[in-house]
Amino acid sequence: MIQEEIRNFCIIAHIDHGKSTLADRLLEDTNTVAKKDMQDQVLDSMDLERERGITIKSHPIQIHYQHNDGKSYILNLIDTPGHVDFSYEVSRSLAACEGALLLVDAAQGVEAQTVSNTYLAIEGNLNIVPIINKVDLPSAQIEKVTQQLIELIGCDENDIILASAKDGIGTQDIFNAIINRIPAPQQNSNVPTRALIFDSTYNNYRGAIPYVRVVDGVLKPGSTAMFFGHNHEYEITEVGHFVLKMIKAKELRSGDVGYVIANIRDLAHILPGDTLTAKPNQAEEPLPGFKLIKPMVFSGLYPSNSDDYNQLRKALDKLKLNDASLIYEPETSEALGFGFRCGFLGLLHMEIIQERLEREFEVNLVTTTPNARYLVVQKNGQEVEVDTPAKMPPSSDIQDIQEPYMASEIITPVEYIGNIMKLCQSIRGIYINTDYLTKDKAQLHYDLPMAEIIFDFYDKLKSATRGYASFDYTLADYRQGDLKKLDISLNGEPVDALSIITHASDAYDRGIALCSKLKELIPRQLFDVPIQASLGTKVIARSTVKALKKNVTAKCYGGDITRKRKLWEKQKKGKKRMKSIGKIEIPQEALLAVLQIDK
Repeated sequence: MIQEEIRNFCIIAHIDHGKSTLADRLLEDTNTVAKKDMQDQVLDSMDLERERGITIKSHPIQIHYQHNDGKSYILNLIDTPGHVDFSYEVSRSLAACEGALLLVDAAQGVEAQTVSNTYLAIEGNLNIVPIINKVDLPSAQIEKVTQQLIELIGCDENDIILASAKDGIGTQDIFNAIINRIPAPQQNSNVPTRALIFDSTYNNYRGAIPYVRVVDGVLKPGSTAMFFGHNHEYEITEVGHFVLKMIKAKELRSGDVGYVIANIRDLAHILPGDTLTAKPNQAEEPLPGFKLIKPMVFSGLYPSNSDDYNQLRKALDKLKLNDASLIYEPETSEALGFGFRCGFLGLLHMEIIQERLEREFEVNLVTTTPNARYLVVQKNGQEVEVDTPAKMPPSSDIQDIQEPYMASEIITPVEYIGNIMKLCQSIRGIYINTDYLTKDKAQLHYDLPMAEIIFDFYDKLKSATRGYASFDYTLADYRQGDLKKLDISLNGEPVDALSIITHASDAYDRGIALCSKLKELIPRQLFDVPIQASLGTKVIARSTVKALKKNVTAKCYGGDITRKRKLWEKQKKGKKRMKSIGKIEIPQEALLAVLQIDK
């Protein structure tokens, strides 16, 4: 294939703006997928993706297109996830392309993820083709959305394509724009080999398979693959392209998108954004932009039945093979037994992993409160990373605690600006500025503490704006905060699964609210169960689950009162002994109480 007849592009959009539907039309119109195999969201392979209408795992595909100029083109569509949690993978997918189709819903207009992904595309010097989708809807506001797109990327009105991916309107214009507006990849086949790894998958028989865009040189079977991210080497046994299945090829040349099989048994050796080179024509410098993916949210996962611990471990091992961003390590809790402390890219990533564990591996889970990762500077100068309250050093050893702040972007109709500002200020948000995309739509920038976003910020934002606001965030930096560890004790025993790290100004309110909530959720025992919230050694809130009473004197009919007193004394001693050795079963609802309290 001549280099000038290749186009590498992706589709970027906010969630539910029609990205997967447009991909379906492109595949259907070029007969890439047979009619009998065609279905909605054909590139979304997981049931979860279809149910939620989101792309979780990107899937590249090669399209053969016969253009009206008489030439046959190869179009490499690199599908991208749409959610903020996967923004790094999106940036790597964009780096593998020369152009991007920017898709905006005609009824909803420009939203937070639209802006975020557009900036990523602009930073990557991609040629952007703006498309307004769903123009056939009765609620379409084409003029207003056109103005928003012109404001966002500075294009001309004539550059914007009007389309309906569902009905196939504008599909031919989109193909023409891909051919005419997106440049062909540069011809660099005679220089040292460099290929960008933008994704990967795992096959039980063939090992970890990196998805690559060859930037320089040639990759072919028989050469030795090397990675800049680590020192391991592997012999390449097969290369090829993607249609719906992997299609074997003789080689991958500069500009090609495809896969590499080299019997790699450890997925940790395949890092998104890393550069793959090959002996004998190896490169000295990697491609720019690589960074290690760091988890942002941490939570404990425990089997509800302790006998399922090994099953949970095997399930996590298998999930890790297809999701390199999942991090986990064994953890023990006095309340919950043996489990795992897991690191996730964000709340959606955490939710998806939990649901996949329960669905695909049939493991019933008990989940602890999600936490951000804090940096604790001790008085001896040592820095400690804390991703669970149990790891927090004693307060007497702490000099200061730093928490992650997120650079947040909220796009909203102007009438809800006051509600959003009030909400952000209530969670210690720092106002940056407000931009007006149009007279009806505004973009607010705030720096928000990650710990506050983790709870129910997104739900409150949707409530405050009647569902119209959209939200996007990236890590800004770590900042010093007046943070405290709030411990919860049941019957005098601290329960590490219920401990939280909170701001000092919220500690008393949270302690009181948590004690009240736990009093409702913890089942009554045959003895009083005191619930205490404490900061260090100081108890700041208390409530008591009253004992179930058994009438031990029911069998006494009349007679001397001393008979009843003896029975009451005996019962009192029994309750005292039971309290000292009794164990309290904590239901999952009680563990999630931390998420349900309002400050």
